[in-house]
Amino acid sequence: MSPPDLSKAWLRRALTQPDFSKHLAPLANGDRPTVLDHADEASHSFFAALAATAATDLGRKRHWLVCDSPRQRERLATELEIWGITALVLPDSPVNPDSEIHEIHDPETAAEWFSILEILAASDAFTLLCGPDSFSQYAPSAKSLLSNRTHLTPGQKLDPANFAATLTAHGYERVPTVTARGHFAIRGGILDLFPFQSPRPLRMEFFDTELESIREFDINTQSSTRKLLAADLLLAEPPAIATIADYRRENDILISINPRHENLFPDADIIITENASATEGEEDFTLAAYPSPLGTFDAGDFVLDELRRETFFRQLNEWQREGWDIGIVFATKGERDRFAELSGKDLERDLGLSPVFGDLVSSFTIPTTKLAVLSSSELFGRYRTLGTVRRSTIEKARAMRARASLDDIEPGDLVVHYEYGIGKFRGIVLDDDGEELQIEYKDGTILSVPLEQAHLIGKYVGIGGRTPDLNKLGNATWKTNRKSAEKSILDYAAQLLRIQAEREHESGHAHPQDSRWMFEFEQSFHYTETPDQRRAIDETKLDLEAPRPMDRLICGDVGFGKTEVAIRAAFKAITGGKQVALLCPTTVLAEQHWRTFRERFSDYPIRVDLLNRFRSPSEVRATIAGLNDGSVDMVIGTHRLISGDVTYKDLGLAIVDEEQRFGVAHKEKFKHLFRQIDVLTLSATPIPRTLYMALMGARDMSTIDTPPPNRIPVATTVTAYDERVIRDAIRREMKRGGQVFFLHNRVKTIAQVHKKLQELVPEARILIGHGQMEKDDLELVMHTFVKGEADVLLATTIIETGIDIPNANTILIDRADRFGLADLYQLRGRVGRAGEKAYAILLLPRDMMTVGDARKRIHAIKQYTALGSGFKIAMRDLEIRGAGNLLGTRQSGHIAQIGFDLYCQLLRQSVDRLKGKQNPSQQDTTFKADFIISTETLWTATEKSKPRLPAFLPTSFLVDAKLRISAYRELAEANTEKSLDLLEKSWIDRHGRLPHPVVNLLLIARIKAIAAANAVTSVELSEQRLMLQRNAQYILLEGKRFPRLTKTKPAEKLTEALDLLQKF
Repeated sequence: MSPPDLSKAWLRRALTQPDFSKHLAPLANGDRPTVLDHADEASHSFFAALAATAATDLGRKRHWLVCDSPRQRERLATELEIWGITALVLPDSPVNPDSEIHEIHDPETAAEWFSILEILAASDAFTLLCGPDSFSQYAPSAKSLLSNRTHLTPGQKLDPANFAATLTAHGYERVPTVTARGHFAIRGGILDLFPFQSPRPLRMEFFDTELESIREFDINTQSSTRKLLAADLLLAEPPAIATIADYRRENDILISINPRHENLFPDADIIITENASATEGEEDFTLAAYPSPLGTFDAGDFVLDELRRETFFRQLNEWQREGWDIGIVFATKGERDRFAELSGKDLERDLGLSPVFGDLVSSFTIPTTKLAVLSSSELFGRYRTLGTVRRSTIEKARAMRARASLDDIEPGDLVVHYEYGIGKFRGIVLDDDGEELQIEYKDGTILSVPLEQAHLIGKYVGIGGRTPDLNKLGNATWKTNRKSAEKSILDYAAQLLRIQAEREHESGHAHPQDSRWMFEFEQSFHYTETPDQRRAIDETKLDLEAPRPMDRLICGDVGFGKTEVAIRAAFKAITGGKQVALLCPTTVLAEQHWRTFRERFSDYPIRVDLLNRFRSPSEVRATIAGLNDGSVDMVIGTHRLISGDVTYKDLGLAIVDEEQRFGVAHKEKFKHLFRQIDVLTLSATPIPRTLYMALMGARDMSTIDTPPPNRIPVATTVTAYDERVIRDAIRREMKRGGQVFFLHNRVKTIAQVHKKLQELVPEARILIGHGQMEKDDLELVMHTFVKGEADVLLATTIIETGIDIPNANTILIDRADRFGLADLYQLRGRVGRAGEKAYAILLLPRDMMTVGDARKRIHAIKQYTALGSGFKIAMRDLEIRGAGNLLGTRQSGHIAQIGFDLYCQLLRQSVDRLKGKQNPSQQDTTFKADFIISTETLWTATEKSKPRLPAFLPTSFLVDAKLRISAYRELAEANTEKSLDLLEKSWIDRHGRLPHPVVNLLLIARIKAIAAANAVTSVELSEQRLMLQRNAQYILLEGKRFPRLTKTKPAEKLTEALDLLQKF
């Protein structure tokens, strides 16, 4: 019997048991609520599935499951899947007309909320998990929700202009490029649209007034991903004139799980509770469910403690003799295989165990039905919140928003022109020759740059926020700075390559290829790796298997999965017979890593020890002795690991977490100690992709840009400082068993704030932490908070980096107006790490929020709304900081002088040059033809009787000037025929059919790319001659003549020139 069939069979067996069938009989007529009491929390998903199955058998297929905490709802949703039930989880409502707080709602959460409302309105069968307060949430009426839908299918008649007007009338915003919900864009025959309730944006292609196709597209690449046969749109967000309670129908089943009071829902059909029923008389334990008598295991106990293992198997034999059904829930196939290996027996034949796959937090037994369901997580000592495992129905929409584009230039921004330096962008103007970009230099001088040369200009991005001086046109300062930077960058690239070459020739240890244990270990990972994470793991493992010492850097944002890369590397090294050391900058981080690594290695005989100041002297001595004799496989700690008294029997891998936070002396010591062994460095600050691409050939590094799929965006609130808001936020978090960060960045007044918080929430345990405390005292505070022994940490920005407390899911930031967006982004990243709903509350001075000071209020709201719309600016700022950390002070100075974009370009060229790579660019080749008209203005004025050919991007093709700038840059960067093929395909996908001027422009780009690949620096078509130059010399055929063109029509001449070049 397959695992899903097994779990359903257990449900059926329980339903046919007389005691259960008697208790559930009232469901048929709804006479009175059925109470299933003495049900241990571990069994709640089983009893909920039992009740839902019984109701479905009676034709009642709409089930509302009500439970108190979001954590409980997420856990139940995950565990119900074991019993074959896919449950919806209703998120908090994005609609609250009574609120005075400006809340920035995650668009994906709002979309999920609306899609669930549609199911509640239209479906005859569902299982929904919600909170007790959900029924009073404001919502659109079911009727208005369904009447606002529009059904689209390819082939239908639909006027795009009329449809665009309808979208505008329903609150959609027309933009050049769709980047968020509620946006639409029109380009030629393409209409892009991101519906309010859809997980992905749609691309509709028209031929006149016929809808030809509907495709989904990727918000980051703007490329189509798949075709759709139809699409349903919620045209508008209907007004909230009803509540969730109005969606309930008469025959719906309401199941209340572990309510605080049994009379909380007097109309509940079923109540599932851990407590005794409130009915009079003797307590009835007939249907009771109990925790497993086997108890819980600490990480590693099941593997290392033989006595406990014997007790476990003895209990299994006893149950088997008494005819019990024994199921064991494994998270993965790898976990099941490892358990079978440890037991040395066949699970079903010898042990009577039925393996089922899923996620179950705790084991339980139900004596009445002789059923024991065991949890592998409990068995192997993995204690996690299952909310972190459940996947949102629309999580794929939460891919990282596009980084700030260097084409996203606004008037007033600083820009860098390759030849003339730093200036101020003034805008795009139209003159007699066509569109031009205007840049203002020192003394008010204006430089006009044709739009088709936009690739020579980039947005200026420096380091540290200092505004540079504008350059002076005609002055030598810019060229001197650029030459100085070019030389320094070349030296820097040479240094990187020299270090890399030295390591290539050093002999290191080649770790063995992946073993069966490695395969099982990877299979036991509870999540699906992101593509970036998988790539980083594979690159690291290849380095470990190479006979040279590894030196790989893993860069990625907080919580993007760098630790898992380190875990895989450590496991590979240890199972290959080597020891591993993990260095952390703080004792708190070391302890967190120690817990994580122990739990991940708990299925295997691997000893992981911790060295920090919180260990007793005897524990420290035992660890040092174990490292020396080899009985300790891995040690985690601070710089204590590199003290003189710590020696290793056979150290094979050193992992350094957040290297930038160690001092220079420690870094030098690392280099000396780890010279002959493999080193993996983790950096919590992301770096820009452009820098990654530039360094790729000179430094072994991997970047993880994609967030894990279970990251639920943080609900961000902007509000005036209000003690009620603060009190309610702290109590809300404490009520669900969580912890709170309160950020107040002035040490001078932090004690006063502590006193005020204690008055507001007297029951809260509040700690203070700031950078002016003694180091030992601060670490003790952090240690206490990490262990969950306090409710609130009142701190300065010391919490900004290097701390991971999954149980802290609310952060209040006092005087948020004093922080930049990047700082707020990192601070907000402290919460929402465990897949739970998290809250960030930005407290602003009241005078910024009052109606009487509307301008300030609007400015504040606009500024912080950026936090809810992709963090482009914040991410850009953070990445540049990461670049500064990685490159060092001197190179950061050059970035400040010439701008980040040009720095990366020069660095990449230097690396390629030193490695002997020739990367010819079509920009190295000039093109001229006496029949080509390269601007729209000149083409309009051209006498059409003459044989002329247009080659430009028409405004009718790309209406928005920024899109044309971006397209010209894309064209300039496409240096090969292959890249031009991809660009042409992308343009057709994003903009529709290409008009003739664009086709001709691409043809010229192909001619230039082929010429550049053949070292031809100049191509000129004059009358019937094809004039080519290489090294300032014309290329002539026999008889010292130019190649001749036989065609007379302009378009045919271009094609013939291309054919001739391809024969070179």
